[in-house]
Amino acid sequence: MKQEYSKHPFAAMLLGMVLALGVAVTAQAADSKDLVLKGDAKCTTCHDQDEKSVMAIGKTRHGATGDSRTPTCTNCHGESPKHADHKGGNRPLPDRTFTKGTATPAEERNAACLSCHQGGNRIQWAGSQHEGQGLACTTCHKIHNQHDTVREKATQTEICFSCHKEQRAQSLRQSHHPIQEGKVVCSNCHNPHGSSGSKLLHKNTVVETCYTCHAEKRGPFLWEHPPASDNCTNCHTPHGSNHASLLKTKPPYLCQQCHDFTHHPSTAYSGSGLPASAGGSAANAAGNSGAQQQLLRACLNCHTQVHGTNHPSGSRYTR
Repeated sequence: MKQEYSKHPFAAMLLGMVLALGVAVTAQAADSKDLVLKGDAKCTTCHDQDEKSVMAIGKTRHGATGDSRTPTCTNCHGESPKHADHKGGNRPLPDRTFTKGTATPAEERNAACLSCHQGGNRIQWAGSQHEGQGLACTTCHKIHNQHDTVREKATQTEICFSCHKEQRAQSLRQSHHPIQEGKVVCSNCHNPHGSSGSKLLHKNTVVETCYTCHAEKRGPFLWEHPPASDNCTNCHTPHGSNHASLLKTKPPYLCQQCHDFTHHPSTAYSGSGLPASAGGSAANAAGNSGAQQQLLRACLNCHTQVHGTNHPSGSRYTR
């Protein structure tokens, strides 16, 4: 056979061309195979396994090939013919890009996401505080990552604190919700995609949100303390405080913001009744009566049921 082709060099050359064409066709067929998403072969010829940040989408819900709702590359990035068909260097960017510093407007980026992610927790995104500030979905979410940091309990707060620095500082105070301990995260109370309540709270009011965990404060009570049933933040600062029980300030000063000392039988709360160490004008604590000293320690010594009570004498919120 070898000798026969050696006598006919044209035939040998033709055979070589056929074999080369077969290899090229096989390679092209391999290149045209979708690696992750339907129709992604045109993209993965360049964005191959070496680009882990791109191919990692196969490990996310956006790469679930068995789900008919799974998007393709062009669903998010646009058809991008100038990008895909460009020859040579300085390839133009896709129609939509989502990386940091992109020129694609946030509204356009969000429209790509909202084409699938509508309703549910995102039904009030339009007009929400985050939408109004020009934030994009990818400001917080990492689409190609297997573990989206803002959806992971261990890392969510760091994403929120990158903007909300005051709340970060408050969470490090002496009295705080167990945020740093990883037991409570921002999304336990807030819906970052929009809410009908204030401060992006899950519920319509502050008290309804707090009652989802602090059910014992809900009541109903025969005697309700109006500030407590009106708004928990009248007395508490939810992200952290240097006073016990997340209180805004220490009793009795917190109570005196509403309860003037003239309404109490004693004048222990007045400037003349308090010692100088507590901001009063009295020379020292020794001159105060025993009752005054007891009151100085805190209103809660007697008025223990400040959130409400069913006790017959509960109008004074005692035991």
